[in-house]
Amino acid sequence: MQHNMLYAKLHRVTVTQADPDYVGSVTIDRTLLEAARLMPGERVDVVDVTNGNRLTTYVIEGEAGSGQICINGAAAHLINPGDIAIIIAYAQMDEAEARSFVPRVVFVDQHNRIVDIGGDPALVPAGYGLAASGTPRGQL
Repeated sequence: MQHNMLYAKLHRVTVTQADPDYVGSVTIDRTLLEAARLMPGERVDVVDVTNGNRLTTYVIEGEAGSGQICINGAAAHLINPGDIAIIIAYAQMDEAEARSFVPRVVFVDQHNRIVDIGGDPALVPAGYGLAASGTPRGQL
């Protein structure tokens, strides 16, 4: 059996653009892609914290260091510039790999600059202003 597991997460990015006239996808600053180990063309879910919309699309590489998070195509009707979003990627793993795999969780500031990179989706960096949820990994 294969399990769909969290592979990578860009946590609370700020959407910088929304372009309904583009063919589709989400454009992400290359620096953030590399930090999260995401690849151009990879399937991701985009969860809009501001309005609750959630959609699935694919990644396009943006300019490194730009902070760009651009929602393209039809999704631009659901997510707006200035919205806070979480970008999530999953990977299929067998049970043994799923139990030991450490995802890449990238926290950013309001300008989409990296604040922290972790591996536990239940933890939040100190001073980030959010409460952790669940049981931290390895403490079950």
